[in-house]
Amino acid sequence: MAHAQTPPPAGKPTATFEPYVPAGQSMAEFTPRAILLGALFGLIFGASTVYLGLRAGLTVSASIPIAVLAISVLKRLGGSTILENNIVQTIGSAGESVAAGVVFTVPALIFLLPHGPAYFNYMQITLLAFAGGILGVLLMVPLRRALIVKEHGVLPYPEGTACANVLVAGERGGALASTVFAGLGIGLLWKALSWIVQIFRTAVGYSMPRGSFFPNATLNVDISPEYMGVGYVIGPRIAGVMFAGGVLSWLVLVPLLSILGQYIPEPFPPIPASGLKLSEMTAGQIWSAYIRYIGAGAVLASGIITLARTLPTIVSSFRDSVKNFSAAGGAATLRTERDLPVLVVVGGTLLLAVFLVLMPGLPTAGNPLAAVLTVTFGFFFVTVASRITGLIGSSSNPVSGMTIATLILTCTIFVSLGWTGDLYAPVALCVGAVVCIAAANAGATSQDLKTGYLVGATPLYQQIGLVIGVIASALIIGYTTLYLHDVMTIGSAALPAPQATLMSTIIKGLLSQNLPWGLVLCGVFISVVLELCGIHSLSFAVGSYLPIATTAPIFAGGVVRWWVERKTGAADESDVSSGTLFSSGLIAGGSLAGILYAVLFGNRLIHEADGATVGLIPFLHEGTVGQLAGCLLFLALAVVLARAARTKLA
Repeated sequence: MAHAQTPPPAGKPTATFEPYVPAGQSMAEFTPRAILLGALFGLIFGASTVYLGLRAGLTVSASIPIAVLAISVLKRLGGSTILENNIVQTIGSAGESVAAGVVFTVPALIFLLPHGPAYFNYMQITLLAFAGGILGVLLMVPLRRALIVKEHGVLPYPEGTACANVLVAGERGGALASTVFAGLGIGLLWKALSWIVQIFRTAVGYSMPRGSFFPNATLNVDISPEYMGVGYVIGPRIAGVMFAGGVLSWLVLVPLLSILGQYIPEPFPPIPASGLKLSEMTAGQIWSAYIRYIGAGAVLASGIITLARTLPTIVSSFRDSVKNFSAAGGAATLRTERDLPVLVVVGGTLLLAVFLVLMPGLPTAGNPLAAVLTVTFGFFFVTVASRITGLIGSSSNPVSGMTIATLILTCTIFVSLGWTGDLYAPVALCVGAVVCIAAANAGATSQDLKTGYLVGATPLYQQIGLVIGVIASALIIGYTTLYLHDVMTIGSAALPAPQATLMSTIIKGLLSQNLPWGLVLCGVFISVVLELCGIHSLSFAVGSYLPIATTAPIFAGGVVRWWVERKTGAADESDVSSGTLFSSGLIAGGSLAGILYAVLFGNRLIHEADGATVGLIPFLHEGTVGQLAGCLLFLALAVVLARAARTKLA
């Protein structure tokens, strides 16, 4: 029998550790049904993450809800072991992490004219997802001993520890799963009523007229359940800082430029494509022409600062991983110490590099330097991602900052070699995309391996399962991305793809050497000011780049969590609280309904949900009444979330 104790919380070094399932005990683990169910969850959460990433520019970890659902589903199939449940969540979580890396980068190919769109097809997206995902898994193998085992009491890996607690409390699976399903049902119903049936508005807000005393000041709220769920999961602190960035962009900088524009008779450089003067531009046009460069500079600086802050731990982790590399594939006598053989790790990594060079159609084809940069930066940032997520969780993994750093270094090398202009933009993007996907997957892989370490899983089976999860999810991610682009258009208001747009802006500006550095440097020093004030600037910078319609509902979700914690007296909620599980359901339900909307809209079965002029009940869409109705309905959703969050898990 397994030792009936909950895994001890990480936080201080421990001399010895006994997992929940002892190393000498064998039980069903890597079974066909666990593999199939994990792959199914990988497809579902991978597809929903594509939609959420293109809409909001951020994602959250799917490990906890998948762990809960695994327990529930396998119980209905005749019962399961804790190690089977762990394999399901391990395989399923790969879909979410790979999808996040893909949507943050690969859609940038659309904007890299004239050569980029030629590479934006199913085969290229799938191959990049496959390469980045597998690279992230392989490079995490030698890091497992250094970071998961040796620093067990130092690095908490919050989602991994939470998943272990969920799995150990498997007898509570029904109550846990019902909470997730309730959130999923409400999120699905809400999104269906607003987007598909179109009973009420999808957004509320107001922008001051251009000739007013506060011109173009804008406050919009996208009343989507997935945004509120994201805000609850990340908490009031991060949500508030993100919203503050949006306030600076849309309620300070946009009206400030509008006021100054009244005294500038000519278009202000960089001249926007419309050729309009500042005084003639809407808030959205000002953001597109000017503010997004300031936001890009802020994200750039905050990403570099985040990496610099963790440099000592990065160096030590890198040194330890190299030192332990040969031991990673050694013949282990204990089941819980078996990893993929070192020859598989080294050989697989080299094969991926060769694949990037020889695969026809890929931007990196015929470019050995790009492959070398991909593997080099990949190993470095996989180490960074694992270390950072060990401290703050994979939902807060700053993959955009790592990707930006990769793109800057890559583009700098290209420029020094004379590789400038649009021709090399897809090559640089390909390097950044594979590194981004690898770093995102490494963060999730680290959490999974931590869960396995606590419950007594076999690392070898987990690592094989992660490869299976990457392959399965890669098959659906490309299709989902292309379908959403075909019917909703990536780069439009419905799918702004903020992270990918940012990547394309940086690449084009660096390679063409015409980036508006004045605006970029303004953003850089905004992040510097925040750091000098003692505030970590990454969340603020991301918020300054996102539309305020996205950060406002995320902030609302954070406020709900603040209120719940205040009422319950909790300093901070557990990662397996009812509120977090319900919010995870909201995110999944809202995202899946968004994909359903895309299917119906693409087949011309419904009209576009613009939130203003269409709908079955006109007065819920139009004028002040429609705005008020939208606000009240969004408040009602917040109340439902708060009530669910205050319900104790049985």
